[in-house]
Amino acid sequence: MLTLYFAPGSSSMAPHIALHEIGCPFEPRPLSFHNHETRTPEFRALNPPGKVPVLVVDGRPIPEVLAILTYLARAYPDAGLLPRDDLVAEAQALAWMSFIASTVHPVRKQGLEVARSTYQMVDDMLGEKDWVVDGRYSIADIHLFRLFWRFRRSLDPGPGEFPNLVRHYDRMMARPAVRKTIEIESAIGYQLPA
Repeated sequence: MLTLYFAPGSSSMAPHIALHEIGCPFEPRPLSFHNHETRTPEFRALNPPGKVPVLVVDGRPIPEVLAILTYLARAYPDAGLLPRDDLVAEAQALAWMSFIASTVHPVRKQGLEVARSTYQMVDDMLGEKDWVVDGRYSIADIHLFRLFWRFRRSLDPGPGEFPNLVRHYDRMMARPAVRKTIEIESAIGYQLPA
């Protein structure tokens, strides 16, 4: 049994999308930052830092986006969320995931100039490829999308700015799993921390 602890619009959106891509049953457990639900003793027993996401697999908690997405991609290989039988492509997807977590995600707290510069670098790295790794849809695309989805309003890209990221965003928004996740999380409501 899978249980996903998430807060709408947060980084937990990425595993939420992946679960819909896979199509496996799971129990959703939405939490509110506003109501401090990630700070309760019950939740901190699952994840002491009090952060979402947490995926509980048969009673065993897995925190952190990269770990959860990697678990889901490997546990459900038929969903095609990680390149199979190509160790270099798999490593490239994981390298993107690490880069997104360590370099792209923190820019939201480093000011708009740093964010714009970082997203320009990501746009250049993405280039004209449809998907991040060898033109194949993967967990790296889900992770990248969630961050750009959250910060594109702040970045307020002008016409022609971040063209590769905008195309990637549009491709992601066309995916049924992405639309379903956004619909579910919007209905719950976004109460994201600054």
